[in-house]
Amino acid sequence: MPTGHRYDELEHAIDGVLASYDSDEPINSLDTAALPNKRAVIDAWGHLEPALFMGFYSHRALDRHNLRHGIAEHLYAAHGLLVDQIDRSTRYRKWHGMTVSGCPLGSAEEVVLGLMRALPEIRRLLAGDVQAAYQGDPAAESVEEIVFSYPSLRAIAAYRVAHVLRRACVPMIPRIITEHAHGHTGIDISPGATIGERFFIDHGTGVVIGETAVIGNDVKLYQGVTLGALSVHDRGDRRQRHPTLEDEVTVYAGATILGGDTVIGRGSVIGGNVWLVSSVPPNSKVFGRAREANGG
Repeated sequence: MPTGHRYDELEHAIDGVLASYDSDEPINSLDTAALPNKRAVIDAWGHLEPALFMGFYSHRALDRHNLRHGIAEHLYAAHGLLVDQIDRSTRYRKWHGMTVSGCPLGSAEEVVLGLMRALPEIRRLLAGDVQAAYQGDPAAESVEEIVFSYPSLRAIAAYRVAHVLRRACVPMIPRIITEHAHGHTGIDISPGATIGERFFIDHGTGVVIGETAVIGNDVKLYQGVTLGALSVHDRGDRRQRHPTLEDEVTVYAGATILGGDTVIGRGSVIGGNVWLVSSVPPNSKVFGRAREANGG
């Protein structure tokens, strides 16, 4: 605790910060009771993630007799947190007129129960993602090593849960979940992206996957890949801004692929540090400025 003139200086600084809230700056929102609580959303994710991988997160031995109890502990906690936070985010959006055309939102309770019902399918997709990592990375000694230590799996798991909430038109919360994973992994996957089965990001640091990107099955990305927008349309323009990668595409480190009209055909290989703003046909190989099409 400061004393003497240091106390007076601190009080003066506090008054200055307080006065700054009298302006019209957009970061001055004081209706915090309406906003979702970021820490509570992350706490909810902290219960959902173990429920997806109970055998890896449990602090006690698990078997078929106590597994249900362990899952229930996490899902009851996640349910309570998410219902409250989704309700708050929805009310905030309504109060500020932040409507999304063609995107009806059910009650918070309905949305959360829908997410819970989707968890078995999310686990099936994640099992495929783990297998893709094991088969695609000769350095992986076991699937257990991948679940424990690969940042890409953590980022993909967060994306797959957040994507369900995004499809249910939940505002803000899906992005909080994926940005939390981004902070821990260096992998930025928008919850709005559409990603198929058996997806693998090798190494992963610096990967960016934009909101309207479409990724097929059995796609593999390396570190530093960007699937971005070529230009920024008006906010109300809902056209696809990010590229499409069809099935079995591989994109090597540092490549940048931009634009909603850009389609990378099935089975293509995009080399490291390539810059692409136009489509390539199936089975193409693109390295530097040279393109070798049709597998030749």
